[in-house]
Amino acid sequence: MSTVIQAYRFAMDPTPGQRRALASHCGAARVAYNWGLQVVRERLEQRQVDSTIQVPWTLADFRREWNRAKHQVAPWWAENSKEAYSSGLNGLSRALQSWSDSRHGRRKGRPVGFPRFKKKGRARDACRFTTGAIKVLPDRKHVQLPKIGVLKTHESTRKLARRLEQGSARIVAATISRQADRWFVSFTVEVERHVPASNGMATAVGVDVGIRHLAVLSTGAVIANPRALENRLRKIRRLNRQLARCTLDSKRGKRTRRQLARVHAGAANLRKDALHKLTTALATEHEIVVVEQLNIAGMLRNRRLARALSDAGLAELRRQLAYKTAWYGSRLVLADRFYPSSKMCSACGWMKAKLSLSERMFLCARCGLVIDRDLNAARNLTKLIDHVARSGRETINARAADVRPGLAGLAASKREAGPELYRIGPAPSVRKYR
Repeated sequence: MSTVIQAYRFAMDPTPGQRRALASHCGAARVAYNWGLQVVRERLEQRQVDSTIQVPWTLADFRREWNRAKHQVAPWWAENSKEAYSSGLNGLSRALQSWSDSRHGRRKGRPVGFPRFKKKGRARDACRFTTGAIKVLPDRKHVQLPKIGVLKTHESTRKLARRLEQGSARIVAATISRQADRWFVSFTVEVERHVPASNGMATAVGVDVGIRHLAVLSTGAVIANPRALENRLRKIRRLNRQLARCTLDSKRGKRTRRQLARVHAGAANLRKDALHKLTTALATEHEIVVVEQLNIAGMLRNRRLARALSDAGLAELRRQLAYKTAWYGSRLVLADRFYPSSKMCSACGWMKAKLSLSERMFLCARCGLVIDRDLNAARNLTKLIDHVARSGRETINARAADVRPGLAGLAASKREAGPELYRIGPAPSVRKYR
């Protein structure tokens, strides 16, 4: 058994009064965030003149400042839970820390800018509760949140309620959020999960992801790309034109804005559904799943492909595989970014010098193999680890002399706390990615 952090998200059916209370809490978090950011900006300017000026930076600092100023800044502060203001201040402290880490090279990824003010109607409406009455009621149809009270859920909470009744889960926090004028509650839960040593399968599958097809498996299966956003672009354009003709803050404008938000939410839900179904099937039906480690951020710089790549959600697919393979006892292997899976013949190993994106069929000049380029890449990914994965500890710990060129071994043991990611590529040694 191992303890993992897992989220359970449920749609809610609040009454009109509860909807106002939910919106009030999210607004309170936004007010606290903007107030704290204004304080930081003013103190930083004062510090240029007087170096003794203290600038609040941590959550504890912001809480002390807020408690001294809340009666003047927000005389209505008692209408909402104290967790609402703490949620906004916590978000600000984390944003400042991310900016500081990015400046000093302690944070990976693209540079993070200085926090900006949140505007009503543009910023995401969300509020996090960490203390107070946070409960999932036994009837499995209602939840309880601090200050707001008991709210009805649109769907059954039995999946979380069963774990709570068995004592195998503990609620750590609850987050309310609004998406397309619908309210959701997400419970952050510590769950005791049984992590199996193996899922009982003895197969390895290579997965070549792309735009034309969401995924092509080495077994020959082709997973269709739902193209969630692309199929809704015509409706999105029509609603955007309609919104541009509306008067600002008019009833028709608000109605059109809600319709537009629902279209985008439907596209996001369809994309998530397709990715979850695919990743769950891969993690449960195969012992080893091999995918390429693509440079998604670099690929998005291509303006012709950026929207289609974002619509496919390739980075999300790999993220879901990372934790699901750990949950179900399978293994995730990442092929190196520069491994030539598409340029190499899956039958004889002949390497093609150049292969443009317009060439959808792979033609081998040595053995004459004619095959779809995506299927050829998926088979190459499988062949990369096909004999190493079952060859025992000697081959697992081998160096370049025992393993064919371009191959790195698999580690023998599994970590209980999280997934195992192994990068396979030109390097002869094993490199783990946590």
